[in-house]
This record gives sequence, C-alpha cells and structure tokens, in this order.
Amino acid sequence: DRVSIHGVRQGILQAQCEAAGLPLRIVPIPYPCPNEIYEARMGETVAQAVADGITHMIFGDLFLADIRAYREQKLAGTGIVPVFPLWERPTPELAQAMIASGLEARIATVDLKKLPAEFAGRKFDASLLADLPKGVDPCGENGEFHTCVVAGPMFSRRLAVTTGERVERDGYAYCDLVMG
Repeated sequence: DRVSIHGVRQGILQAQCEAAGLPLRIVPIPYPCPNEIYEARMGETVAQAVADGITHMIFGDLFLADIRAYREQKLAGTGIVPVFPLWERPTPELAQAMIASGLEARIATVDLKKLPAEFAGRKFDASLLADLPKGVDPCGENGEFHTCVVAGPMFSRRLAVTTGERVERDGYAYCDLVMG
C-alpha cells in the first residue's frame, strides 16, 4: 500500500488526488517488480485510460532524454499523447520558482549513494537547497531524492502530513510520511 520508489502511503496519494481534484488510478505492482510485469500493467492501465477518454499524459521529466524516449515509445500508437511541460527548464531556477509559488513538499526518499539518510523527511525549501552537496540536482532529477507534495497552488487544501520513522533499505533511506 505504498507508492513505488517514493515509499509514500497510498492514503497520502489519495488525499493528494482529492486536493488536486483528480481521479485516482492505482496500478498495483509487486516488489520487486520485473520490467515485463510493470510494462504489462501500465499497458493495461493506458488502454483503460484511452477507453475512458483520456488523450494526454503529463510527465515531470526535465532532461533525462532516455527516460523521455522510453515514455514516448511506450505511448506511441496508444492514442495518448505524452506531454513534458517542464522539459529542459534549468533546475536551480525551477526549484526556487516551485518554492516561491507556495509548493510545500517533504523529501520522502533519498538515494544513499548521493545523499545522507538525514535528508529523508526534510522540507523541500531554500534551506534544503542550500544544504545539497555539490553535484546533487536541486529537483532530484538524477534520482538523488523523491518528494511528496503536501501543499501548493494545485491543491484545494494543505495536507496534514507529519514525518515518522526513517528506514534504510536497498540503498535508499525512506521517511515514513503520515497523515495527521
């Protein structure tokens, strides 16, 4: 009942969708998940989305061309158009703009090869950006960290999320985020 990679509880994902006025589509996958199973389940979900009248899928990718090409290739011929609204935006400026817009987030997961475990659970704010080691992308675009948004202009309300236990597993540190 957690989001893959991020480790965020499904209840928080549901609250995010409600606050953003978006329908929730959960694609269950096992852990670990072989790529064949992931692609099959995503294929089924995309087919259902097309049947439901969905025509576009938005991705937050910024500059990893191989990931963009993979997404475009997997959606080719499905009837869904991939959209990359942030593509090639400079990440230092983007991170500052997100914070200035009122976006509030917590670091849910960190890759321990790139950041110390203590970063898991921290607020995504100017202080965090100042503390990031040299070479760490301020938006985590190279997988250094993953966030969980709890407030922002896209939400009708702030989510009451607190930090819980921090655990280390499989080379990552996860901070359990809990609805308060």
